[in-house]
Amino acid sequence: MAKSGLASRLYRGEAGLNIVGRRKLWFTVAGALVLLAVLSFGLRGFSLGIEFAGGNSFQVPASVGTLDQTEDKVNAALAAEGGGAKVVTAQKVGSTSGEYYELRTSQLDAEQANAVKAKMADEFGINADQISGSQVSEAWGSQVTSRALLGLVIFVLVVAAYLVLRFEWRMAAAAIISLFMNLILTAGIYSLVGFEVTPSTIIGFLTILGFALYDVVVVFDKVQENTRGITANNNQTYGEAANLALNQSLMRSLNTSVVALLPVGGLLFIGAGLLGAGTLKDLGLVLFVGMAMAFLTSILLSTPLLVLLKNQDPRIDAHTKRVLARRGAIARGEITPRGARQATAEEATDEPIDPEAAALAGSAPKVGARPAAKRSTGARGGRPTGGGGNRPGGAKRR
Repeated sequence: MAKSGLASRLYRGEAGLNIVGRRKLWFTVAGALVLLAVLSFGLRGFSLGIEFAGGNSFQVPASVGTLDQTEDKVNAALAAEGGGAKVVTAQKVGSTSGEYYELRTSQLDAEQANAVKAKMADEFGINADQISGSQVSEAWGSQVTSRALLGLVIFVLVVAAYLVLRFEWRMAAAAIISLFMNLILTAGIYSLVGFEVTPSTIIGFLTILGFALYDVVVVFDKVQENTRGITANNNQTYGEAANLALNQSLMRSLNTSVVALLPVGGLLFIGAGLLGAGTLKDLGLVLFVGMAMAFLTSILLSTPLLVLLKNQDPRIDAHTKRVLARRGAIARGEITPRGARQATAEEATDEPIDPEAAALAGSAPKVGARPAAKRSTGARGGRPTGGGGNRPGGAKRR
């Protein structure tokens, strides 16, 4: 019973999941999600950190109280002296000089920043020199973004060249489209949920590209192995061979993704959530979301998209039509698969013939059949045929 479970069949590549055959469904879902992401980009935009939007940062000793109490008092000081500014993010940070709270606010001018700092000192009952502040310009965030875009372009060009040399241009195109889909969907989640975009987020976006590419290359390598010389096989189409490759590599991709997500999840939920290491939150969040999306896009989009592109090849298209025509002829009884036994009158039924099962009947060996091997010409019935040797009951010749 255990041997027939889904997990066992996944490990053996025998789950028979029809992923490529349902590519229209995956393309429709992906198109709807991309449309939703683009609408979110235009209507909601992104929640930009102060590195991109500009703002002020204040550091307050952690001895003044809890993080929530500190945030409330800083907001009160901003309401009184900040001209409508508010706290954007608050986190606890540790250093060699001790722990402190870092609170980032909306943009303040120099006079407002000094007034807010003095008001915060009164609220906390400490000296103003114990509170440090700084102003962050949005120009630094713009510089980070331009460098990241340049790195993305270089990465895509290098990846495309590698995939063309390693596989072919259709596989390179499918992989690049899958990478961009991964980026768009991850960015869409950030926009919809309102996650803050920081320089760590941009670095995380570039990091997940490498993970997504690794997963795609693993699947495509198996696809190339299964489809080598496919046009000489009249029993299987390119799409069916690619779908078999997906089933055979699905468990490996799943294991890789789970193993990669576990430490990232620990970084995000334990490090940032339970231990309060806020500096880890931005990087851990984008890695967790991006890696999960990379697994889905590599399985549900890259290979189905590759099959769609390969079916535009006249040679593959002609092969597919030939395979389907042969199956139709077998289903109608016009031809008999090589090696299939003719049914007797007693065995004939009115049940419809499965075209795929009939197409494979000629190539699959019967259960319990012994491998066909060439008989030795020097033996008949397992006995030696030579004239030499002693025969039972006989006398030796002198």
